[in-house]
Amino acid sequence: MDFAFDARTEELRARLLAFMDEYVHPAEQVAHEQRAGLASPWDTVPVVEDLKAEARRQGLWNLFLPDSTYGAGLTNLQYAPLAEITGRSPQLAPTATNCAAPDTGNMEVLAQFGDEQQKKQWLEPLLAGEIRSAFAMTEPEVASSDATNITTHIERDGDSYVVTGRKWYISGAMNPDCRIFIVMGKTDPDGADIRRQQSMILVPRDTPGVTIQRAMQVFGYEDHSHGGHAEVVFDRARVPVANLIGEEGGGFAIAQARLGPGRIHHCMRLIGMAERAIELMCRRAVSRDAFGKALARQGVVQNWIADARVAVEQLRLLVLKTAWMMDTVGNRGAHTEIQAIKIATPRTVVGILDRAIQLYGAGGVSQDFPLAELYAGARTLMIADGPDEVHQRSLARRELKKYL
Repeated sequence: MDFAFDARTEELRARLLAFMDEYVHPAEQVAHEQRAGLASPWDTVPVVEDLKAEARRQGLWNLFLPDSTYGAGLTNLQYAPLAEITGRSPQLAPTATNCAAPDTGNMEVLAQFGDEQQKKQWLEPLLAGEIRSAFAMTEPEVASSDATNITTHIERDGDSYVVTGRKWYISGAMNPDCRIFIVMGKTDPDGADIRRQQSMILVPRDTPGVTIQRAMQVFGYEDHSHGGHAEVVFDRARVPVANLIGEEGGGFAIAQARLGPGRIHHCMRLIGMAERAIELMCRRAVSRDAFGKALARQGVVQNWIADARVAVEQLRLLVLKTAWMMDTVGNRGAHTEIQAIKIATPRTVVGILDRAIQLYGAGGVSQDFPLAELYAGARTLMIADGPDEVHQRSLARRELKKYL
């Protein structure tokens, strides 16, 4: 079994690592300072636009899209180590390279299921980084871990669809550059097949009847990297029939196609977050003394660092195997592995970040270091894209099926 990266991956890794060291990491403090002077906390800080321009100049742009018509044409296995690198600075690097959620998933949906007009109107400006987007599925009144529960209505009325419902934690919706929502709702709420009741539709943000009700925080953070999270009300928002993505009843299948790559992208970036945490742990351990000797000489600290290294190496191999399977047998064939990494990666990275925070003491929970914000992001991914328990339930059923 060959564990080496191919030549193209190695070349892109080298360029991306240099980009991170030369531009992204120095920009983290700049972004923090610039954000304090913004008129709105949701405005994009100037340094992000500088990073985007430099990334485009260097060809580090739309790396996530496997279709070379729209993106870099990389396989999942080629993109995996690149996403890991961007995960070391999740607030800046994914956006700088136009590889940030929820835009990535939305671009994949439009590239795979959108018609030519939808691609021209929405996909092209997203690919160019000119606008942002949001994906509206989760609802506050139902258990959205079961997507068949959603209650938002998408009703046909002549040559229009009328959208009515309430969504929340809609990533990207607070960003003033967000121009379009992909909304999941029910076009056939009484249909016999509960997985054919849902459809997806494009709703421009400025559509009458669309109201951004409030911003939603994540552990007290506003999560600027995703363009914020919002509660959004659709009150008989009317859009043309042409805004339907695919066919009526195809929404559930589109959602599954969207979430497969999204889950592995999150896991790739989480490994980068864990690597950043290990680096910070080691730097802290060799620079601080306690009880007469360096923290690096304390047995418990050594155990934390060793355990973190072992865990990251295990996770990376599992994620790379999953990426390889997605490339060779498709998302359906890699279903078990996708669920396995979705369960294992956030849980393990949260543990590593928790130890890193402990090592930093008060600094670990402060705004002076990135650990608290990294922790909030990693912990959220135990819920986002399907909570761990849903994946455990499905994975257990697959295993038990062999014996029933």
